[in-house]
Amino acid sequence: MRDQLKTLDGQPVRVLHPGFWNREAGPDFRGAVVQIGSGGPRHGDLEIDLHPRLWKGHHHDQNPSYRNVILHVVWDGDRSGSSVLPVLPLKSVLDSPLTDLKAWLDQTSTQNWLTLLSGKCAAPLREVPASLAGQILNQAARVRLRAKAAQMQARAQQAGWEQALWEGLFGTLGYKHNVWPMRRLAELRTAFGSVETGSSSVLVWQARLLGLAGLLPAQLTGTRCHADRYLRQLWDIWWREREEYSDVILPEVVWRLSGLRPANRPQRRLALAAHWLASGDLSARLERWFATAMPDRDLPSSLLEVLQARRDDFWSWHWTFRSARLPQPRPLLGAQRVTDLAVNVILPWFWVRAEAGKNEALQQLADRRYFVWPKAEDNALLRMARQRLFGGERVCWLNTAAGQQGLLQIVRDFCDHSNALCEHCQFPELVREAKKLEN
Repeated sequence: MRDQLKTLDGQPVRVLHPGFWNREAGPDFRGAVVQIGSGGPRHGDLEIDLHPRLWKGHHHDQNPSYRNVILHVVWDGDRSGSSVLPVLPLKSVLDSPLTDLKAWLDQTSTQNWLTLLSGKCAAPLREVPASLAGQILNQAARVRLRAKAAQMQARAQQAGWEQALWEGLFGTLGYKHNVWPMRRLAELRTAFGSVETGSSSVLVWQARLLGLAGLLPAQLTGTRCHADRYLRQLWDIWWREREEYSDVILPEVVWRLSGLRPANRPQRRLALAAHWLASGDLSARLERWFATAMPDRDLPSSLLEVLQARRDDFWSWHWTFRSARLPQPRPLLGAQRVTDLAVNVILPWFWVRAEAGKNEALQQLADRRYFVWPKAEDNALLRMARQRLFGGERVCWLNTAAGQQGLLQIVRDFCDHSNALCEHCQFPELVREAKKLEN
């Protein structure tokens, strides 16, 4: 059936690689490689719909997330209407109705056909002992640690170690979708006086951060008395300062708010950051934490204790300004986000400061904590990386955050510079060479 694929205008289609299922917002498959007509292979995304008209019906034509779509795959369609994309209908080339296909997919394990999407590195990695594969990941993790440390050092040379830390913390609180606006707010914190003394209250810092972020609602909810009371308190503070900082207030459009988990919304993250700023001693508490000897198993919980905010009168009980009050208070920081902060910011910060100060003992301490830190929460990029590198097999030695960091570094250094067909990728050969040296 593959040799019968044709677009609505009769152009033959060869799917050289279907790409990778996107479980987040945006096109259904990313990184596909297809050949349409007599043209060469094209690399881009695929969108799947029931009918061509849904491209505009779902407003994909206006969404920048879909700008790299190269083929619109549909169940059925005709040539009526115009489309800027090649459209591939499937109904005429499949031997079962849509309902039967759905039932088959629901009942069939996807593991067998997922192994066909493995990268060229999966075969050589399967042939090396687990100890060598772990060494490869650790080497990549060390590269990632040093790269993050170098970025912090470069920023510290411009703004100082303290500011480099704050920008790293804020950026990580932005998760992957709101890193830039969060880092920008960290830059703007120095515009206010008494940054390190903690003389300003949590409420004052929440008003400032939410105001500068452009995320402070201009109108009361009218239905949520707790939210309206809190909003009035924020505006009583912000209206006095807003005019002075009007030229640096971020427009709301810089924030990505759709598709976020409630706990990852920037309003809650800024509420947490306000607690850190109001305390005035966060860096000192981190210094004490780093200098304290403790069992490896206690590292995450002890850092969580340092970074966790005390109960917030509003944000411990609400996900957003307009959400209903929660039945039980929820912490502003979870254990998984602490791991992200540790391996991406805090430990690289201590590591590079120790290197700059030629303190080998502290550098080794930061290095050790980095490599023993328990693994972080799984995500789509890690799942894709495991599938590409290990063919879907269980990887028992990927039980540390450093192992995950090494996996991400391999993706960045190799996968991001190739395509789904692994063209011109040097990583498989590097694995083979490592195996020869091991033997």
